[in-house]
Amino acid sequence: MPTPAFVFSHLYETDLGGHVFPTEKYRRIRERLLTEELIPAHAFQEAEQADRAVLERVHTRKYLDEFEGLRWTLATASSELPLNRDIVRWFETAVGGSLAATELCLARGAAMHVGGGFHHAFADRAEGFCYLNDVAVAARVALEGGIERISVVDLDVHQGNGTARIFQGEDRVFTFSIHQEDNYPLKEKSDLDIGLADGTPDDEYLGELDRGLEISVRDRKPGLVFYVAGADPYREDQLGGLGLSLDGLGRRDRLVFETTKAVGAKAVVMLAGGYARRLEDTVTIHVQTAKEMLRVWPLDV
Repeated sequence: MPTPAFVFSHLYETDLGGHVFPTEKYRRIRERLLTEELIPAHAFQEAEQADRAVLERVHTRKYLDEFEGLRWTLATASSELPLNRDIVRWFETAVGGSLAATELCLARGAAMHVGGGFHHAFADRAEGFCYLNDVAVAARVALEGGIERISVVDLDVHQGNGTARIFQGEDRVFTFSIHQEDNYPLKEKSDLDIGLADGTPDDEYLGELDRGLEISVRDRKPGLVFYVAGADPYREDQLGGLGLSLDGLGRRDRLVFETTKAVGAKAVVMLAGGYARRLEDTVTIHVQTAKEMLRVWPLDV
């Protein structure tokens, strides 16, 4: 059986009516992984829709009633996305995908969810293109399953504010976010926040990341790392303002994976954001992340 594993669903490609979020990226990432023969088709597991009881591990009943009932309220409208049955199915399947990736990771050492990373959603409201926080649900389920220490390494250009808020006061989950300081969202308090100046280039970014990993992973030695591998620190991103190159983003991934493996931890990857002017650049960044994971955890085929 191959290791690591990949989780995907065709339900993630959803019509958002010209929205900046490129949901077709998920399909195109999968196609690139297959056409470049990086992984065989049987390495993909289909994500299944998470049920209501699992969602309630993190989200309030009132909010879930509004979301699943397609009710346009203050809590749902802050998503900045449409709300319809296809959207509900997408997000609930994305939670299921991150749960599946976590289960596979614990068995195999590493797993990538070609989806997910919706780190802006709070327990009681949507925010920033995120209706449900799959990172938080997967982490909560992993804690209930006996994992004693988790680190969330969030490298999206935007702070993982929803995840930070959800796990405030939970000592078993360490939230680390390195992000562009002068950008969305209003900041919550993570266990470790590193806010970077506009235009921060590769080497400076990687130095700060290494410092953050020293605290969140090397010193802490978690059993499980959730890596939120946003593509939007790229210097050509439409919603970001950092200065990373494609090479710098690959080096970022390598540092996260090598550090995680070195302390004996297992890694779950979620993709989060990516809004490059050229969609192919966003796809390339996410495919690079897969390549770096496969370099550290090779397939055994």
